[in-house]
Amino acid sequence: MSLPIIGAAGPPKKAKDRIFDRGDRMPATYYKDQLLDLEAKGELIVHRITEENDPVEVDTKYGRKKIIPRQNTWHHKSCGQCGHIPGYSTSIFWLHRALDYRYEDPRDQTSCTAWNYYASSTSNPAAQAAVALRNFAQAYEDGFYPIIHCGTSYGHYKEVREELLHHQKLRDQTRRVLDKLGKPMVFPEEVVHYSEWIHVMRDQIAARQVRDFSGITATVHPACHYHKLVVEDAVYDKELYDGQRTAIVSALVKALGAEVADYSTWHDCCGFGFRHILVSRDFSRSFATIRKIERMKEEADPDVTLTHDTGCVTTLDKSQFAAQAHGRNVGIPVMSDAQFAALAMGAHPYKICQLHWHGVDMRPLMELMGIDHRKAWTEFEETSKAIKSGEQDFLAWEDC
Repeated sequence: MSLPIIGAAGPPKKAKDRIFDRGDRMPATYYKDQLLDLEAKGELIVHRITEENDPVEVDTKYGRKKIIPRQNTWHHKSCGQCGHIPGYSTSIFWLHRALDYRYEDPRDQTSCTAWNYYASSTSNPAAQAAVALRNFAQAYEDGFYPIIHCGTSYGHYKEVREELLHHQKLRDQTRRVLDKLGKPMVFPEEVVHYSEWIHVMRDQIAARQVRDFSGITATVHPACHYHKLVVEDAVYDKELYDGQRTAIVSALVKALGAEVADYSTWHDCCGFGFRHILVSRDFSRSFATIRKIERMKEEADPDVTLTHDTGCVTTLDKSQFAAQAHGRNVGIPVMSDAQFAALAMGAHPYKICQLHWHGVDMRPLMELMGIDHRKAWTEFEETSKAIKSGEQDFLAWEDC
């Protein structure tokens, strides 16, 4: 496949020279052309995806080809994953190591602060843009291409891109902040979500699959901040739902031999929604369980629900305990696509995927996957004791 890589050979053709159906919502000017124009004027640096990133092209909603880097990636972690679902992040990193792809887990990354932006409205555009570009500048200086773990960060950074492209005043304000930090003003040519990396790696993941998932039925919740914010950037496939739903997660499930089950409220929010998870948590929990989980139960009765965002996994999983106390028809295990993929390749359910952090009982699902969860838990406890006693410094790769 010939890739339009921006590198020594120069930028790809202008959008007006490409042939694709823009749809009603495609911008009159292709954003990458605007980025390159700003770079030519000396306003910013475009962080390019090169052949060293081993890139792959995928289709987006309105026909644009998006470039996904597979190699030399810089991982913009999620505060919610690290705090609430640690097995989410460790599964992403485990997949990179198991598939022998080089990556950087930065220690100097900051939160995207999008929660502040979406939930409390106490920040301002210049502060939000400066946080985004500081992280992008760090990835650029480290020599790795940024991949975003959190769906909210991913959507927020795309909105920041739109604001920076269209407002000179905001670019000037952001540049002054970055100058004080001693950082260049850098923006990546593509904003890439980790689940897009998993999507393009799904055949390699399936080739290394050691657990049989053919008896597993999964429902998929596509994250709103992935496919509803700046919709033309999300990945679609005409072979999946006739191209009318994002291919992310569902294509992985099919590649691993499991069944993707449909349900009527697939397009609805998980219930997280940012502001109302803070100010009206009962509404969030009710929406997650009654509008999402119960619909899945009644219409598909899946063995697991898969999604690809921090807030979605947290809300769909953790909200079920209250509904169970009231005798509601819930009880579906929830995990990320990364955990599902890692389990398929043989990752330890507790040491790596850390399924014990989840609110819904995962043991019946593990039995369907052919995992001896009692043996796995004993192994996890033994390793934990060794680390606690000082006999072992950390969880080593060979232990997993």
